[in-house]
Amino acid sequence: MDIRKHFPRSMRTTLAGYVHLARMIDKCRAVLAGTEGEYIYPCPMDVRLMDFAGITSEQFTAAVKAHPTDEGVETWFRQTARSHPAADIEAWNSELLSRGPSSPESAERFKTYRDAADPSRIDITAWADLQDLEEDRSVPRR
Repeated sequence: MDIRKHFPRSMRTTLAGYVHLARMIDKCRAVLAGTEGEYIYPCPMDVRLMDFAGITSEQFTAAVKAHPTDEGVETWFRQTARSHPAADIEAWNSELLSRGPSSPESAERFKTYRDAADPSRIDITAWADLQDLEEDRSVPRR
Protein backbone atom coordinates (compact mmCIF):
# COMPACT_ATOMS: atom_id res chain seq x y z
CA MET A 1 0.00 0.00 0.00
CA ASP A 2 1.29 3.49 -0.82
CA ILE A 3 0.76 5.11 2.57
CA ARG A 4 1.15 8.64 1.19
CA LYS A 5 -2.16 8.29 -0.63
CA HIS A 6 -3.88 7.49 2.66
CA PHE A 7 -2.03 9.79 5.05
CA PRO A 8 -1.32 13.04 3.23
CA ARG A 9 -1.14 15.12 6.40
CA SER A 10 2.04 15.69 8.29
CA MET A 11 2.22 15.65 12.07
CA ARG A 12 2.89 19.39 11.64
CA THR A 13 -0.61 20.04 10.26
CA THR A 14 -2.48 22.04 12.88
CA LEU A 15 -6.14 21.53 13.73
CA ALA A 16 -7.87 23.19 16.71
CA GLY A 17 -4.46 24.66 17.52
CA TYR A 18 -2.80 21.27 17.96
CA VAL A 19 -0.17 19.57 15.84
CA HIS A 20 -0.76 15.86 15.23
CA LEU A 21 -4.55 16.06 15.68
CA ALA A 22 -5.28 15.96 11.93
CA ARG A 23 -2.90 13.02 11.49
CA MET A 24 -4.50 11.22 14.43
CA ILE A 25 -7.91 11.65 12.78
CA ASP A 26 -6.51 10.16 9.56
CA LYS A 27 -5.06 7.17 11.39
CA CYS A 28 -8.24 6.57 13.38
CA ARG A 29 -10.34 6.69 10.21
CA ALA A 30 -7.97 4.24 8.53
CA VAL A 31 -8.19 1.83 11.47
CA LEU A 32 -11.99 2.07 11.39
CA ALA A 33 -11.92 1.33 7.64
CA GLY A 34 -9.32 -1.44 7.99
CA THR A 35 -6.84 0.39 5.74
CA GLU A 36 -4.18 1.46 8.27
CA GLY A 37 -1.39 -0.64 6.79
CA GLU A 38 1.74 -0.17 8.90
CA TYR A 39 0.32 2.74 10.87
CA ILE A 40 -0.65 2.32 14.49
CA TYR A 41 -3.55 4.00 16.25
CA PRO A 42 -3.32 4.79 19.06
CA CYS A 43 0.46 5.11 18.92
CA PRO A 44 2.59 6.77 21.62
CA MET A 45 2.28 10.18 19.90
CA ASP A 46 -1.52 9.79 19.83
CA VAL A 47 -1.52 8.90 23.52
CA ARG A 48 0.57 11.99 24.33
CA LEU A 49 -1.98 14.21 22.60
CA MET A 50 -4.94 12.47 24.20
CA ASP A 51 -3.34 12.65 27.66
CA PHE A 52 -2.66 16.37 27.24
CA ALA A 53 -6.25 16.88 26.06
CA GLY A 54 -7.68 14.71 28.84
CA ILE A 55 -9.49 12.30 26.53
CA THR A 56 -9.26 8.56 25.93
CA SER A 57 -8.74 6.68 22.71
CA GLU A 58 -12.22 5.22 23.15
CA GLN A 59 -13.73 8.71 23.32
CA PHE A 60 -11.72 9.89 20.34
CA THR A 61 -12.58 6.84 18.24
CA ALA A 62 -16.27 7.29 19.04
CA ALA A 63 -16.05 10.96 18.02
CA VAL A 64 -14.38 10.10 14.71
CA LYS A 65 -17.10 7.49 14.07
CA ALA A 66 -19.80 10.03 14.88
CA HIS A 67 -18.32 12.92 12.87
CA PRO A 68 -17.40 12.16 9.26
CA THR A 69 -15.69 15.53 8.69
CA ASP A 70 -12.62 17.12 10.22
CA GLU A 71 -14.79 20.08 11.20
CA GLY A 72 -17.09 17.82 13.20
CA VAL A 73 -14.20 16.15 15.01
CA GLU A 74 -12.58 19.54 15.59
CA THR A 75 -15.80 20.90 17.14
CA TRP A 76 -16.08 17.83 19.36
CA PHE A 77 -12.42 18.15 20.36
CA ARG A 78 -12.75 21.83 21.26
CA GLN A 79 -15.83 21.05 23.39
CA THR A 80 -14.38 17.95 25.06
CA ALA A 81 -10.63 18.46 25.43
CA ARG A 82 -9.16 19.95 28.56
CA SER A 83 -8.72 23.68 28.10
CA HIS A 84 -5.16 25.00 28.01
CA PRO A 85 -3.78 28.53 27.59
CA ALA A 86 -2.49 29.17 24.07
CA ALA A 87 1.10 29.42 25.35
CA ASP A 88 0.86 25.95 26.89
CA ILE A 89 -0.49 24.50 23.64
CA GLU A 90 2.33 26.15 21.68
CA ALA A 91 4.90 24.73 24.10
CA TRP A 92 3.32 21.27 23.90
CA ASN A 93 3.26 21.44 20.09
CA SER A 94 6.94 22.42 20.00
CA GLU A 95 7.88 19.63 22.38
CA LEU A 96 6.01 17.00 20.37
CA LEU A 97 7.55 18.13 17.08
CA SER A 98 11.08 18.06 18.50
CA ARG A 99 10.68 14.76 20.35
CA GLY A 100 13.23 12.11 19.45
CA PRO A 101 13.86 8.58 20.62
CA SER A 102 13.54 8.13 24.38
CA SER A 103 15.37 4.84 24.94
CA PRO A 104 18.21 2.85 23.38
CA GLU A 105 15.65 0.54 21.75
CA SER A 106 13.73 3.49 20.37
CA ALA A 107 16.95 5.04 19.08
CA GLU A 108 17.81 1.82 17.25
CA ARG A 109 14.35 1.70 15.63
CA PHE A 110 14.67 5.36 14.71
CA LYS A 111 18.05 4.76 13.05
CA THR A 112 16.71 1.74 11.16
CA TYR A 113 13.73 3.72 9.82
CA ARG A 114 15.86 6.76 8.99
CA ASP A 115 18.49 4.71 7.20
CA ALA A 116 15.82 2.93 5.18
CA ALA A 117 14.42 6.30 4.06
CA ASP A 118 17.74 8.13 3.54
CA PRO A 119 20.93 7.09 5.37
CA SER A 120 22.56 10.44 4.56
CA ARG A 121 20.06 12.31 6.77
CA ILE A 122 21.87 11.92 10.08
CA ASP A 123 20.70 15.48 10.82
CA ILE A 124 17.19 14.12 11.42
CA THR A 125 16.68 13.50 15.13
CA ALA A 126 12.92 14.03 15.69
CA TRP A 127 10.12 11.61 14.94
CA ALA A 128 8.11 14.32 13.17
CA ASP A 129 10.95 14.93 10.73
CA LEU A 130 11.44 11.20 10.22
CA GLN A 131 7.75 10.76 9.39
CA ASP A 132 7.95 13.56 6.85
CA LEU A 133 11.08 12.03 5.32
CA GLU A 134 9.47 8.59 5.10
CA GLU A 135 6.38 10.08 3.45
CA ASP A 136 8.43 12.04 0.89
CA ARG A 137 7.82 15.48 2.38
CA SER A 138 10.60 18.02 2.23
CA VAL A 139 12.66 18.13 5.41
CA PRO A 140 15.18 20.98 5.53
CA ARG A 141 18.74 20.00 6.41
CA ARG A 142 19.90 21.17 9.81
